[in-house]
Amino acid sequence: MKGVTILGSTGSIGVNTLDVIARHPDLYKVDALTANTQVERLYDQCLRFNPRYAVMLAEQSAEQLREKLNKTECTTTVLQGEASLAEVAAHADTDTVMAAIVGAAGLLPTLAAVKQGKKVLLANKEALVMSGHIFMQAVQDYGAELLPIDSEHNAVFQCMPSRYAQGLEKSGIKKILLTASGGPFRGTPLDLLEGMTPAQACAHPNWDMGRKISVDSATMMNKGLEVIEACWLFAAALEQVQVVMHPQSIVHSMVEYVDGSILAQLGQPDMRTPIAHALAWPERIHSGVASLNLFELDKLEFKQPDLQRFPCLKMAYDAMRAGGTQTTILNAANEIAVAAFLDNKIKFTDIALVIEKVLSELSYRDATSLEIILEDDKHARLFTQELLAASMSAHNKAGS
Repeated sequence: MKGVTILGSTGSIGVNTLDVIARHPDLYKVDALTANTQVERLYDQCLRFNPRYAVMLAEQSAEQLREKLNKTECTTTVLQGEASLAEVAAHADTDTVMAAIVGAAGLLPTLAAVKQGKKVLLANKEALVMSGHIFMQAVQDYGAELLPIDSEHNAVFQCMPSRYAQGLEKSGIKKILLTASGGPFRGTPLDLLEGMTPAQACAHPNWDMGRKISVDSATMMNKGLEVIEACWLFAAALEQVQVVMHPQSIVHSMVEYVDGSILAQLGQPDMRTPIAHALAWPERIHSGVASLNLFELDKLEFKQPDLQRFPCLKMAYDAMRAGGTQTTILNAANEIAVAAFLDNKIKFTDIALVIEKVLSELSYRDATSLEIILEDDKHARLFTQELLAASMSAHNKAGS
């Protein structure tokens, strides 16, 4: 049996991973589960899977979980803090680590797993957005096995030849085509976007995702981050990664070859498919996902993205083109701006405006060390928070 640690087990990826694992109790056992503040959900997961460790980021949440589990027969040891996340990710009994912590917080524990040569299932795109070169070099240096979980990158991986690591040109690959649904506002008139609420932004038409990722899908920053991730995962030049609008979310991505062939991976919009693929790779296991009935499909549409509607996508391309810590700054500004929108502090259209302002004001550096990356990440977060505070203060004064 393979031991699996899930970083971010209470989020949508974590929950779906546990669903797949539960279908194969003869193949996998849960070594560790981690969460930020969702005590009740992690408690239920511990009772069901009885992991060796459960980690909560906040001390108060860890103590609440510990007290609840002490009243049961569950033998799980409760740990707390960032250091414990890295500890369970690198634990000797763990074979596979699902890296599903949303945002920059997932970088260090995921790197800890990589440095122990684990099989890492990467659902945390920010790890590559922030530190692509350093992360991929660590994968090579420590002999880790890296498999993508994002439905798009997993689809690309399935459509690639086994030798793609030698270079896309040598493998006869012309282009990677990342599909994008366009989110809930793909057809909303531009003059109405300003008034869109967090609830509307989180109501994705095809996928069941967490709130932050749902908003990123609505702005298409999520797709921009995926472009950056694809460049690092597949050693692709920026010009070799093209975004294709595909509202139905049936074709998860494609790879175009120099002979004119385009290979596509199709399936239901259900994250259990890429999770099961990566978990069992190079074998295949049942995921619990219903078969795709081709005869029930009405039509499959493919369009170019509208960068006026989705300025965040353009900013992601520009940040990757600039290089260095510019992608780190982009990600940090986006996380803070999205959090402000979800807290009803800014408008939906302000997300892109805030990110654009931060990118224009802050200088970036060569991403030559993890220390530089983390410094620029911290600086960008503080700057964005100060920018938002000043803007809200000015707005309040104008209102009074």
